[in-house]
This record gives sequence, C-alpha cells and structure tokens, in this order.
Amino acid sequence: MNSYFEQLGRTVQERWQQNNFSLESFPEIAQAALEEAPPARNVDLGELIREFLINDEQPLQGMSGFGQPELVAFSHPRFYIQILFWLDGTTDIHQHAFSGAFHVMSGSSIHTEYNFEEAHSVTPHLRLGDLSMKQIELLKAGRTVPISSGRGCIHSLFHLDSPSVTVVVRTQNDPDAGAQFNYLPPHVAIDPNSADTLTMRRNQLLYVLETLGHSAYALLVREMITKLDFERGFFILRDSMGCLQELGEWDAILDTFEQKHGELADGIAVTLAEGGRRETIASMRGQIEDPDLRFFLALLINVSARADILGLISARFPDHSPTETILGWAEELLFPINSGLALLDAPFPLTLEATIDEQADALMHTLQYALEENPNGASVPEEISEIYTSLAQSSLSVLFT
Repeated sequence: MNSYFEQLGRTVQERWQQNNFSLESFPEIAQAALEEAPPARNVDLGELIREFLINDEQPLQGMSGFGQPELVAFSHPRFYIQILFWLDGTTDIHQHAFSGAFHVMSGSSIHTEYNFEEAHSVTPHLRLGDLSMKQIELLKAGRTVPISSGRGCIHSLFHLDSPSVTVVVRTQNDPDAGAQFNYLPPHVAIDPNSADTLTMRRNQLLYVLETLGHSAYALLVREMITKLDFERGFFILRDSMGCLQELGEWDAILDTFEQKHGELADGIAVTLAEGGRRETIASMRGQIEDPDLRFFLALLINVSARADILGLISARFPDHSPTETILGWAEELLFPINSGLALLDAPFPLTLEATIDEQADALMHTLQYALEENPNGASVPEEISEIYTSLAQSSLSVLFT
C-alpha cells in the first residue's frame, strides 16, 4: 500500500474515533485531512501506478464498476479510500448512500450541484419532481469537496482532462441514506439499482426487433404502453425513443402514454427530450479529440444557462473573450452533411439556397447575433430567422436562452 494513503487513512480513523464515529462529523473530518496533506501535492501519480502494479500488499479490491478503474488505497470496516481514474468519463446526476469528501488529484472537472423539489414517489424506485441547478464550478487539481449522503448532495462531475484522477474518502454506507437515486433532468429520479429484469429483457428483445427492422415494432411498443404501469412504461419509452422517432411514430406513442397517465406524465416529454439532447452531445464528444472543443461540449451537456457557460469559459481562459472563444470553437465544429453544412447537429435550412461558404458565414453570423446582439431573445430579423430557429432547437440551445 502507498505510504501516503496509509497515513491519510490512519489520520481519518483516529479523528473519527475521537468523534465516536458520528456520521454527521465524517465529511468535515475527511475534507480537513485531505486539505492538510493534499494528494495533488503529495502523491507522485506515476510512482503510485508502479507501486500498485508491482506490490502485492494492497487492500482488498472491490468489484465496483465506478471509475476507469477504481483502486482501493485504504480499507477500514467503517470507511475506505478509493482512487478513481477517469479517461473519458462523466457521472450521472446522482446522490450518494455514503458520505465523506473527494479531492481532485489530477486533471479538472465541471462540478454541478442540484436541488430536487416538489418530489413525490410514484414507486419506491421512481420519483417525480423539479430538478434545478444550485451551483456550478470548475474544479482544478488540488480542490477538495465534501460529500453528504442523501438528497442533500445531488451532483454530477464532468471530467475534462484525460486522465482525471480523484481521491475519495468515504464511509462504507450510511444506514439512513435510502436509495442512491440518479436524476434525469428536469423531472425524474430513478433508482439505478432496482432489479426489474423482466423490463430489462423486454427492452433487449425490442432492440432485436429494432435491429431487424421488424414491421411490428411500433405497434408492439404502443400495445405495451397501453398495458404497462407508469414506471415500466417510462423505461420502455426511454429506450425506444430513438427508433420511434426514426419511424415517425414517436409523437403518437408519447401521446398514448400521456393520455393513459394524465397529470403524472406532464414532465416526461421534456425529460426524455433532454436525455436525447445530452446523448447527442456525448456521442459527438466521443469523436472529438481537441481538449478545448471537448470542454465546450461538456458545457453544453451540463450547463443550463448561457451566463454560466460564459463564466466557466472565462474561468478556464481568463485572457480571452468568452464570446469570441465560442465563435472560434463553433467555426471548428462546422462540417458537411448531405444537404449542405451543419454546426454540430444544427443543419443549414433546406429552404434556403446558398453555397457552402455562404452557409458557413450565415451560421456563424447568426450565432454571433444570438451571443452579442440578442441576449434576451428579442425579435429576430427575418433574413436569419430560419437559421436562428435551427440553431436554437439544436444542442446549442442553451446559448439562445
């Protein structure tokens, strides 16, 4: 075991024991220990990796799929220390069934905290409410953040550098924390550990029919939606949305779900649409290697207000205008499609005739107009209105609100 983590673990153990292993005191104890001897300044990452690969005297490693990978660096019956590597990772919006603190040892991350209000349970594994952003910040190497269990700490991390490495000092489990919900903005919370194997197999079978292009796919989904309860119907809708949209059947089947469940279904359409938007950006991010462009796409996924995007860009690039920086990135994200040109997933309108160069100029001019001249969504000039609409309905939508 690395000697630094042995000492860190002993420090936390002694201080927590002095507090009679009070769960309420643990986040403060963990945060203080990490800040007094920060891993970012006290651990040689290369030496840590070499020592772990060669030295057999390591704590028992768990089977967790969290991290890429997770290393257990210290273990105690009441708590442990984990080192999490992230190569291309983002965490879902989630809460924890444990408490403690995490420290950015290497790399940087966008950290977002949320509130979930007006919440009510549809089942023990699915809740509805209103998810809103409480705070967003750029975490750089050396920063330590406390973790509390339950709904008091709903957050997500988007790791910007490859690798990013975090050190977590955490309890094994907090008995009263309840389920460790994941959150689908803006209205749904799900328990990712609920084991509905029948629904899982049904979704897998539907994927087989989708892959085969089966003619009865949409008809079968509609029939399932009419018969299933809210929770299982939601998961079928979520997993079949892309195929149903391609088939032109999405609106009709969504309407079937909404009519069946009435007011309970009010926030489902916007939640599923937001999930699709995030998946679209994440898939594009996976194809882009430039770290600055990946940072921009990370902002588009995680940030819900243009002012926050501009603030985070200023924090990362303090010597540059955030608007000019966005325009520079956008120019690099123009690419040809069958119908002409697109900026990310915003195509140049088919109804307008223009050369490729003219399309590029018009897309960039419209984005610049939105950022500089139309901050409050006022009336848009007619000559750019169709382009403006295409951009505003794309993954860039946050820049237009």
